[in-house]
Amino acid sequence: MKILGFLIPLAAIFFFSCQPSNQTESAESTSTLDAIEEGVKMIPVKTPSGEFQVFTQRVGDNPSIKVLLLHGGPGMTHQQYANFKDYLPQEGIEFIWYDQLGSAHSDQPSDSTLWTIERFVSEVEQVRVALGLNKDNFYLYGQSWGGMLGIEYALAHQENLKGLIISNMMASLDDYEKYAKEVLGPQMPSEVFEELMEIEKNNDFENPRYMELLGEHHYPYHVLRKPADEWPAEINKMMGEVNPEVYVYMQGYSEFGITPGASLAGWDRKSDLQKITVPTLVIAGTHDTMDPAHLEWMSEQLPNGQFLLCPNGSHLSQYDDPEHFFPGLISFLKEVDKK
Repeated sequence: MKILGFLIPLAAIFFFSCQPSNQTESAESTSTLDAIEEGVKMIPVKTPSGEFQVFTQRVGDNPSIKVLLLHGGPGMTHQQYANFKDYLPQEGIEFIWYDQLGSAHSDQPSDSTLWTIERFVSEVEQVRVALGLNKDNFYLYGQSWGGMLGIEYALAHQENLKGLIISNMMASLDDYEKYAKEVLGPQMPSEVFEELMEIEKNNDFENPRYMELLGEHHYPYHVLRKPADEWPAEINKMMGEVNPEVYVYMQGYSEFGITPGASLAGWDRKSDLQKITVPTLVIAGTHDTMDPAHLEWMSEQLPNGQFLLCPNGSHLSQYDDPEHFFPGLISFLKEVDKK
């Protein structure tokens, strides 16, 4: 099977078009928001490099259940949650799409000093205040990198939370890399996995074979379990809008762990999960890039943790297993609200 169309711009934009820089560059920014839509609020965020605007859009209105969505990446977009509009408003649940600084509809300064966990936590807190969210209504949902950011926010500001959802994110990046290389990789044909690891060993990420092999043997099995030509338009749009400057600086190029030198390398919060006492739902997919057994273990370490397994799901379970994902999420939100 040849690489399908959406992976070609993904390879060009997502991995290859920007080399990470350790130098602070110009703080000039550009917003890609072309028109103000219903519920949109651009929020000013103060940073060490000046003030920038980030995009939010409220959908629904519920005084006691307001879910702020943290997208993955880093550097992806709120389009990751486009289909939430098909499930949550009908249940009377309010949610807020949000592009983090550096992402599509928010300002995109070219300044690598901004791409730190601590700075992103500060941003989420400023967004919370601007939106009037508090412990009586504020649920924080984070998937993948967004789950990591959600954990970090809770450790710093859980007094402001009513509930937390950690979706498809392990509590240790070293454990994630081990799972990817020792469990998922060997599920591929041996010659395919060996070629991928040789490319990574040689730091040859501009080799088109890397994306070609991933597009055939990894993404349709562990990222979104559909043939690539059936992926939702919103996800393809998100892939085309990834900011590689943020993504590569923080995570690197590898799909089997964190590239050495990337700023997130070594992140581990396993021993701190017990400090998060707010009601917390941990969501996993059986076919996820993240180890579902590790995520279940995380739910057991959290004093008020619950676990939701999406048996047909992968890294984007909201799209390939909505039958389990949304009822489980909705049930958690309503259950916490009643208490």
